[in-house]
Parts: sequence; C-alpha cells; structure tokens
Amino acid sequence: MKTYTPKKWDLAGLQGISDATLEMHFGLYEGYVKNTNTLIELTSEARKAGEAAGSNPKFAELVRRMGWEFNGMRLHEYYFDNLTKNANELKSGKLYEMLGTSYGDFESWKKDFFAVGGMRGVGWAIAFYDPAAKQISNHWVEQHQNGNLAGFIPIVVMDCWEHAFIKDYKPSERGKYIESFYANLNWQACESRLP
Repeated sequence: MKTYTPKKWDLAGLQGISDATLEMHFGLYEGYVKNTNTLIELTSEARKAGEAAGSNPKFAELVRRMGWEFNGMRLHEYYFDNLTKNANELKSGKLYEMLGTSYGDFESWKKDFFAVGGMRGVGWAIAFYDPAAKQISNHWVEQHQNGNLAGFIPIVVMDCWEHAFIKDYKPSERGKYIESFYANLNWQACESRLP
C-alpha cells in the first residue's frame, strides 16, 4: 500500500494566526502522516502474517485507529490548503452562489458556519457539498473520524481543536480565531473542491 509524504505550506504571515501556531500545527500534522504510514505498515504486515481477522483484537484496533490518524492527516491538509496570506473576500462565483442558494444568502451561510465553529467542544467545522442534493451544509466533525458524512465533499474546513488557536487566543476567544481563519480563507482553493 502507498504511504504518504507530509505536504508543506508557506503560510507565514497570516492575519491573526501566528507563525508559532502554524509551526506547532504543522508538527502535529506531520505526526498524523507518520502514524498513518505506521498503521499502513502494521496492517500490511498483519495481513501477510494471516493475522487479519475480525476476532483478532490487535488487528481490529489497528484498523480502527486508521480512521483517526488518516482523517487527522487529510483534514489538516484541507485546512492548510484553504488558508492563504493573500486572501480576498468572496463576492461572486460558483461557490458564492451555491452558499447563498443553500442558506438563503451568503451572509446567512457565514453566520451559520461561525455558529458551528463556535460550538463548545473540540472538532472541525466543515462546509460540505452534498452531490446528491447539490447543496452545501455546515457540520461539526468531532474526533476526525466521527461525523464525516458519507459521499459529502469537504469545501471549507476549519480546525476547531484548541491547538489551532491556543497560542494566539484564550479558549474563551474562539470567536476571534474564527474571524482570523475567515480573514485568511483561500476561496479559490475552496471553490476548486466543487465538482
């Protein structure tokens, strides 16, 4: 099975998200990549040794853990990919229209996305595209692997775990972090995720 190489981003100088936070956050992401690769290796070895059985608790735990590590890796890639130090406001285009259609208008989508991101607890606020309904909806994804909607495509991905903002803001200031995240959104990258 294929293993993964950590991606690199040049995001130094974001508004309201410090370089120190980014460096710590990149290190955390690299840990998810390393652990994903380790799990690929361990499950591959177990399969070759004939230990890949549902009744084998060691194998079962490795497979379960893959959801956490892989989604931790992939969600961070979406997150960093949808940040830029050269952000512009979204005022038109396919994504703007789709967000407005899905929520009545763009500002209503934004208000709802901020509300989802501001919920108590740790996790991810994600605006997903539902290919079946051809609309976007905002959701909370906890624990990386819990809450992802089958078949939905992540469009705007915001990390709401405290490590994403704790160096820059107090836990009670999550709203300031959300504003900073929004100010750094790479709308072009988000729109490119639409089918």
